[in-house]
Amino acid sequence: QSTAAFQPATPLATSVQSGSSLNMVLEKPATKKISKLETLKVNSNNLIHPLKEQLQTEEIGISKDAYQILKYHGSYQQSNREIRGKVKDYQFMLRLKQPAGELPPDLYRLLDDLSAKHGQGDLRATTRQCFQMHGIMKGSLKTVISSIMNIGSSTVGACGDVNRNVMTTPAPFTTPDYEYAREYSKVFAHLFRPMTPAFSELWLDGEKVATAELWGKEVEKFNVDEAMKYDSGRGIILPHPVEPIYGDRYLPRKFKIGVTVPGDNSLDIYTNDIGCVVITNEAGELEGFNVMVGGGMGRTHNKENTFARAADHMGFVPKEDIMELMKSIVAAQRDHGNRDVRANARMKYLVHTLGIDNFRTLVESYFGKKIQPWRPMKEWKYMDWMGWWEQGDGKLFYGLHVDNGRVKDEGDFRLKTALRVIADKFNLPMILSPTQSIIFRDIDPKDKPAFEAILAEHGIKPIEKVDPLNRLAMACPALPLCGLAQTEAERIIPSYLERIRGVMDKMGLGDEEILIRMTGCPNGCARPYMAELAFVGDGPKSYQVWLGGSPVLTRTAYPFMAKMNVDDLEKTLEPIFAMYLAQREEFEAFGDFCHRVGADAIEKYMEAYTPAFA
Repeated sequence: QSTAAFQPATPLATSVQSGSSLNMVLEKPATKKISKLETLKVNSNNLIHPLKEQLQTEEIGISKDAYQILKYHGSYQQSNREIRGKVKDYQFMLRLKQPAGELPPDLYRLLDDLSAKHGQGDLRATTRQCFQMHGIMKGSLKTVISSIMNIGSSTVGACGDVNRNVMTTPAPFTTPDYEYAREYSKVFAHLFRPMTPAFSELWLDGEKVATAELWGKEVEKFNVDEAMKYDSGRGIILPHPVEPIYGDRYLPRKFKIGVTVPGDNSLDIYTNDIGCVVITNEAGELEGFNVMVGGGMGRTHNKENTFARAADHMGFVPKEDIMELMKSIVAAQRDHGNRDVRANARMKYLVHTLGIDNFRTLVESYFGKKIQPWRPMKEWKYMDWMGWWEQGDGKLFYGLHVDNGRVKDEGDFRLKTALRVIADKFNLPMILSPTQSIIFRDIDPKDKPAFEAILAEHGIKPIEKVDPLNRLAMACPALPLCGLAQTEAERIIPSYLERIRGVMDKMGLGDEEILIRMTGCPNGCARPYMAELAFVGDGPKSYQVWLGGSPVLTRTAYPFMAKMNVDDLEKTLEPIFAMYLAQREEFEAFGDFCHRVGADAIEKYMEAYTPAFA
């Protein structure tokens, strides 16, 4: 297959030193045989085949090749790994695209109905501010996806080698900076949407959607399509009839964007391929964005050339240039990202290999301008925005904590029903939070007692009664449905938090709040490598222990222990907590302490420690 469409831009003559690694990357990549997956993308006719044919078969599942293409449509093929049998019970998980996490009440009602009729009866809030629905049969996919598309939502680009759901701070404050963050999240989502007609062809029989994507309508004034197709002649726009930015091979790997305001790191902004921070003047008018690049969580056990990485600060870009700058970064990754080895295909590896200065120069070669220095900002804080808050326009918003994002009815705990009652009674828009929880916005203060009464009637604790460990914690779904899981996460973390709370209380650390995350594999969906304490599944009943992430989520943790058996939790943590208690500085957070003293010092302390409690 030809790779002619993927040529690098012409570099700025002044910015390249002879013999540098940048010079090598700016040369036209040699034409070579492309990987099977890249060939599949090219041959799919922009994400149509062989999925179209496979959806029409009588089998309950689809082929491996069709499954790879299905991901771009927002769905994963799964099976329950605990049901052993020769025939797999194939089912499908569907993930929504919800830029800025926004969920109108009519869409929630639809999802509630679809999950009951066509899914496994629950919904799962993700760490990228969108809902996913499990247990959909192949024969129901078209009904479910077309219903979602026709109400003005989408599943397009929720998965696959494209720009994923664009995140932002979930706090619905009405101040200009927060408004800009929400607005530009939708601008970027629209700018990098796949343009292929595959979605309407497969799910709507080629018909137009009944309601266009809501976020697209909300950002019409930005002329996003015009900005997308604008060709500076610097290699950003490809000579492709359907996909001007993605071409026929799309991106080397998934791509993630986050937008926030200075000081608000509720979205883990350093974990994104691109993070944009709104910069306003004293009058509250938008001046531009501080832009960071090269974050990402995924890694593979025992492969040292894969690693989690926090983004680097790249610089400041004025508002009138931001769409072209974003296109330049995406084009740099499209043309120079590693398409041969998927484990090293994320943009973080390109930024790491080149270094931030050379990567900036590469981006400038597409951009055609120098990127300005990073603007000073106030310090980051981590807030989850749970509980009651004033929005700023006379209305309230309420952050509802959801353990691991699972919206379900189970015994006296009837969260799913409560959300439906609230949607039906108050017609409130929701925002999904980056911590798998839900924010209701635009609440009339006079409705607060009735709102709280609904939650209480359905067995939902007020935020004051939620243990801070649970409130801060996150886990990925893992077993039984995730095909990558090596062990448990969502189902086991409640007992882990209970056991950790037991150790902390015994040791007099009851008032400490520690940010804990757990995943069933090293891919990092619950962003464990940013946590103060993390458990990363590395086998049946076994976890790696990671320490030293920042409580404000600005640096990665370090691997401290491999293969901690699930039964050894207390005896592993007790000496670490004892050292923290004995040697911490005033007001020093657990993650900051572990980062300061380092793994070697903690290991030495553990060797000499005599257990008192475990």
